[in-house]
Amino acid sequence: MSESEEVLAHAGDDYAAGSIVNTAELGREIIDSLFYEMELDQQLIDYITGKSYKEDADIPYEDLRYVRVLHVDFSGMTRVGELIVNKAIAQDVLDIFKELYELKYPIEKMYLIDKYDADDQASMADNNTSAFNYRLVEGTTRRSVHSYGLAIDINPLYNPYVRTKDGTQEVFPENAAKFTDRTKDNAYYIRKDDPCYSAFIKRGFTWGGEWKNSKDYQHFEKKLEN
Repeated sequence: MSESEEVLAHAGDDYAAGSIVNTAELGREIIDSLFYEMELDQQLIDYITGKSYKEDADIPYEDLRYVRVLHVDFSGMTRVGELIVNKAIAQDVLDIFKELYELKYPIEKMYLIDKYDADDQASMADNNTSAFNYRLVEGTTRRSVHSYGLAIDINPLYNPYVRTKDGTQEVFPENAAKFTDRTKDNAYYIRKDDPCYSAFIKRGFTWGGEWKNSKDYQHFEKKLEN
């Protein structure tokens, strides 16, 4: 193990989300070790409480997992990403993002939504990939699947949520209107049967881009079996 590998192996847990990782200097074992899940420790609990984890949240902290992965950003650099998901899908999520990383699938950034004070609109507008957020579906009184850590939004600026309400098209985030025409070529669009779609679908997730009454191109979710 090289000196740089030893440093990273001992300091991996403190490697900040968003940090650039020079994988050319690292062996496969060290790279694999940067994909992991853990129970929420007190520091994480303190960080998310009152933000993504609301006072009325009915999911125990124990049912959530903090997930660390590597991803390739839009400039081709390898960065550290972080998510909080339901423990039931944590391994799936690790496998999905490891697969996407190996394929060099571009994901611009991946921070806990608490970085944006759990403001989903702000996170989407900044093209941040995220998962857990105890909230309602935009414009409804219905609890989002994100509330239970069972959904992930990928590159949301380029893959907006589009619906028609009272005859008017609504786009979330608002600055994504120019990305609603899915006939255009765009390297960051999620499309049926592309690598991102395939990685999620083969592990039992469904894609919001295939919904009938609205389209949520960023959104993948998984329903748990009773």
